[in-house]
Amino acid sequence: MQITIIGAGPGGYTAAFAAAKRGAKVTLIEANLLGGTCLNCGCIPTKTLKSSAEVFEAIKRSKEFGITTTEAQVDMPAIIARKRKISEGLRNGLEKTCHSLGVRIIKGRGSVVSASLVRVMLPDATVCEVQGDKVIIATGSSVLNLPSLPIDKRYVLSSDDALELTQVPARLLVVGGGVVGCELAFIFRSFGSEVTIVEGQNRLLPIPSVDGAMCKVLMREAKKKGIKTLLCRTVTATETSEATVRVTLGPSPFLPQELIPADAKEASTLEVDCVFTTVGRKPNIEGLGLIEASIQLNKRGYIAVNEHLETSVPGIYAIGDILGPEHIMLAHVASAEAQVAVENCFGASCTPDYDIVPSGIFTTPEIGEVGLTEDQATAKGLKICVATSLVRELGKAHAMGELQGEFRLIVDAVSKKLLGAHFIGAHATDLIAEAALALKMNATAKDIARTIHAHPTLAEGIMETAALLSGTSN
Repeated sequence: MQITIIGAGPGGYTAAFAAAKRGAKVTLIEANLLGGTCLNCGCIPTKTLKSSAEVFEAIKRSKEFGITTTEAQVDMPAIIARKRKISEGLRNGLEKTCHSLGVRIIKGRGSVVSASLVRVMLPDATVCEVQGDKVIIATGSSVLNLPSLPIDKRYVLSSDDALELTQVPARLLVVGGGVVGCELAFIFRSFGSEVTIVEGQNRLLPIPSVDGAMCKVLMREAKKKGIKTLLCRTVTATETSEATVRVTLGPSPFLPQELIPADAKEASTLEVDCVFTTVGRKPNIEGLGLIEASIQLNKRGYIAVNEHLETSVPGIYAIGDILGPEHIMLAHVASAEAQVAVENCFGASCTPDYDIVPSGIFTTPEIGEVGLTEDQATAKGLKICVATSLVRELGKAHAMGELQGEFRLIVDAVSKKLLGAHFIGAHATDLIAEAALALKMNATAKDIARTIHAHPTLAEGIMETAALLSGTSN
């Protein structure tokens, strides 16, 4: 079996490793850097910067913990150098794994001809042909550019550009209050920027999988940290002059008029030193030869696949962000889809399971989510019970000095089986794994409450919240 994979992000390299371990002869084609968006300008770089922001915040709070320090300063060139070093080290690890598994890496831009042929434009403009039996497309997505907010990479930056800044902007506008926008807003506020978020919807994180209660807590914490939030507004124009950006805002066209507050209905302007645009993603399909290969796209321009992740052309599969938001655009989902696609290349009829997909949002505080939100459960007509407990009720939270946040569990009203879990607070992105496993095992609130949790830990908050739902006492 010879499998050709186009794109070496989390989906692509996971597919390459899985296929090679199954005995396939694998060719992995990548136009840019191994690791894709996640490793080079997404998951890993943002968490690296967040770690620096957390250390800086901890130093500023050191007197609370009985520690005296000299005044700390943010050294952005050093922070960026550390970020690059970490990404480079992980890329080297991927390359070594490819070598040990016998995966052939080709640097170039792949174009699909058929399931048995992929042409690659090499950096020197020559073309090589890769023969094979199956193809997996995993080219991912890239930042979306708005006509009203053209990216100039100096004053108006994409989220990719933001991760290369060597100076902290004094006044920063983040356009888009989604996951990426909120993460960057909290990071740069910690670094010292005066931050404003503009969001077209009527809440931060306007994503169906994020429970509304989490958004309310995040809004409160953003306000505490001095982050200004302008909801129900969009950018209509920008003008750059004398090292500042003048931004014109108008009422959101995405909301009914009755949902837009009076102060958001009038046009307004503000001046900032830098703008981050974080308004969405677009599929990386340019140059793939999809039309010529008769590979169908959906209405939004992403690759259409069946339940087995096979495209309209037999033997050609697609995974990851290239499938669009209907398939959940997360790195770990791409990795899971990779395993399914490889199995199917070998003749299986596997389908990916999107029912239990945990997600982590690395704001301050963090958010961990899995399963149904309260709104989603209600929309399905389910009878539910919901319980919430506060992080500040835990001894470990007081010891850490991290009191903000809450635990929220949603269960079926009759069976008390867990339907959804939503945490906001310190280490919420780590804690959500327990809830994901509980969902996978069809656990009830009593199962969780009766499971002995170590003390003192933050995980006790999950147990205590489950106890409220099960009627048990801990």
